[in-house]
Amino acid sequence: MSTETLSDLLAAVRACTACEAYLPAGPRPVLQVNPAARLLIAAQAPGRKVHATGVPFDDASGERLREWLGLTRETFYDARQVAILPMAFCYPGRGRSGDLPPRPECAVRWRAPLLAQLVQVRLTLVIGRYALRYHLPELAQRSLTDVVEQGLGASWPDVVPLPHPSPRNNIWLKRHPWFESQLLPALRPLVQQALNGRPPSTHACPRQRT
Repeated sequence: MSTETLSDLLAAVRACTACEAYLPAGPRPVLQVNPAARLLIAAQAPGRKVHATGVPFDDASGERLREWLGLTRETFYDARQVAILPMAFCYPGRGRSGDLPPRPECAVRWRAPLLAQLVQVRLTLVIGRYALRYHLPELAQRSLTDVVEQGLGASWPDVVPLPHPSPRNNIWLKRHPWFESQLLPALRPLVQQALNGRPPSTHACPRQRT
C-alpha cells in the first residue's frame, strides 16, 4: 500500500465516531503508524492523560515502558522506527477497578488495514491480555504471567508478550522479580536488532524459578 493510502486511512481513523456513544470523554484516536517502522507496540487503549495530550504513552506507563525497552523518547516517538497501535484508539473511560477494556469495535474496523501497512516490522511487543488475544490467540486461555514467563523466542520469535507497564502492576512486578532481572536484559538486544532492521534471533530468556 502507498503512503498516500495510509494518509487516507489515518484520516478516516482520526475522524471515526463509531464508539462515540460509549466514550465518556468523547472520541480522540491516539496511535502512531508509519510504513517504515520496525518495532510494533501492540497495546491496550489510551488512558486519561494520553487522551488529554493526544500523545501515546505520555504518562507513567510510558516512562516505565521506555525504560524496559532501553529507548529514548526521541526514538520511541519516531514513527519511522516505532509503531504504536493499541487495541482501541480512544480512552474508554473508568470502571470500578481501573480503565474500562478497549472498545472491541476499533480492532474490528481498523486493525487489519493498519497492520497491513506495517510491512517492515521485525518485532511486535504485545502488552496486556486484549492484545495477546489478538496477536497470539492460541495462548489466550493461559494466564498472562505464564505466557510472559516463557520468555523470548519460545515459539514466536517475532512476538514478545509483556505485562502492562502501568503503576497498577507494581504488585505483579514485585511478585515476579525475574521479569526485570532476567527477561528485560534479554529483550533489549532484540529491540535493537529490530530497529536496526534485523529479524530477532531465537533467544530463550534465561528464566530461573526462585
